[in-house]
Amino acid sequence: MPQSANLFAGIPADISEELFTRLAGNDRVTVERIVSRGHVTAEGEWYDQERNEWVMVVKGRAKLLFEGEEKMVDMGPGDHLTIPAHVRHRVAWTDEMEETVWLAVHF
Repeated sequence: MPQSANLFAGIPADISEELFTRLAGNDRVTVERIVSRGHVTAEGEWYDQERNEWVMVVKGRAKLLFEGEEKMVDMGPGDHLTIPAHVRHRVAWTDEMEETVWLAVHF
């Protein structure tokens, strides 16, 4: 029988590093929860992923920056976007006062 779970359960009070939790998936699709609190991508580093990624902010706030763009993408609860494979991007800002909870689907 399927078991239910809660997206907000199990988030530690102290997250010194961004927290990645695989929720579901197979060899073609991965669903994960990401929790940030003031975490950003290291200066000069970019995500360059092999697969497309659909990402949504469920709670909190974040700003993404795409290589070659000057304007950041501001994201809040309910905001989502699809990042095509190999589109270089970085997390430029997440709220330091509360968790930013992301739901990401890699496909």
